[in-house]
Amino acid sequence: MNIAIYTLTSELHDEQAVGAVTREFLGSLHVAYDFKGHDYADYGTHSLDLIYVRTGGTEGIFKRLLPQLRLQSASPFYLLTSGKSNSLAASMEILSYLRQNGFEGEIIHGTPDYISKRIGLLAQVGEVRRKLSGSRLGVIGEPSDWLISSHADANKVKEQWGIELVRVPMQELLDTLPNVPVHPVEEPTPTTSACPCVADAVRQALPGAHQIYDALRMLVAKHQLQGLTIRCFDLLTTVHNTGCVALAKLNSEGIVAGCEGDVPAMLTMKIAQALLGVSGFQANPASINTETGEILFAHCTIPFNMVERYEYDTHFESGIGVGIRGYMKEGPVTLFKVSGDLSRCFVEEGMLERSQGNPDLCRTQQVIRLSDASKASYFLTNPIGNHHVILPGHHKEVLSLLLKKGCH
Repeated sequence: MNIAIYTLTSELHDEQAVGAVTREFLGSLHVAYDFKGHDYADYGTHSLDLIYVRTGGTEGIFKRLLPQLRLQSASPFYLLTSGKSNSLAASMEILSYLRQNGFEGEIIHGTPDYISKRIGLLAQVGEVRRKLSGSRLGVIGEPSDWLISSHADANKVKEQWGIELVRVPMQELLDTLPNVPVHPVEEPTPTTSACPCVADAVRQALPGAHQIYDALRMLVAKHQLQGLTIRCFDLLTTVHNTGCVALAKLNSEGIVAGCEGDVPAMLTMKIAQALLGVSGFQANPASINTETGEILFAHCTIPFNMVERYEYDTHFESGIGVGIRGYMKEGPVTLFKVSGDLSRCFVEEGMLERSQGNPDLCRTQQVIRLSDASKASYFLTNPIGNHHVILPGHHKEVLSLLLKKGCH
């Protein structure tokens, strides 16, 4: 992360006195930064660009600078102030002017500890936006027919995040598969099924499941993708197998991989990965207790690097191929989802209380209790599709900061 500090100073104030205050104030923050002063030539090129309002009487200076700054960056304006020499009052006038003209901004003011923490979070968010810009995410096949609300506006995704959605026909994957060698799978086949026929079916399906992984790896290289989502149910009828193992492996390797062609879920997973460096578990609620805030989530795949152990089973809906029953460490989690037009998001913290393995649900099952039970009503009144992404740890503050608009 790189942080740049630019300054606004009234000519009426003595530079020597203002400079002394500047050194004392910035030194108290214990933040690494590049001091740019009045030279705004490279404004907008850093993880975080701060405008340090050093004195009052700077409102007109900022107004004259605004057209230039707006051309150089579309990010919100962050006004840093110590409060000395009427700098807070000037910052408030500037922020009010920005709001009146439809621009976003924030005054960063308070104790040194608060300011340091806030700058750190803002720089982290800015770095994520830089990381995401230029990303290519593949959409292999169309979203599954039942995902009638889970589409994305490719133009808005490109405009707001710099992410390109790359359309890859499902047929391209199917044409690639016959050219991929099928290798015997020597790994153990962990399964708890009491029926020997299930273990046999899984053992027979594993080589094909790994072949699907190899084929997806080839498409990732061919199209230079950093992530993908696949219309995976088509594999059931075309190759009589599943993508569950392939997606679990890809996610573990840092290539975001989502199910059912759900583009908003893929975007959610990619944003979380860029910000937090963690994989996400794409799942849908199976039952909700709005009084306790307890929700049962389930899906047939989970990234291998998210679980302490896992078992293979057949795919739940079809009874064929390979599904994964993963057991994640109990403890703090965050539920996260962005909408396809990026106008809304949901982020809420909770605790993973237990994993379970009921035979009448998708294979990985997690019981999560929300920290605020009242938030469970969101799923029944205004949900963003059915799939949501479960992340290890509590991350509501930084995720909400990254996605300021429309977060519940």
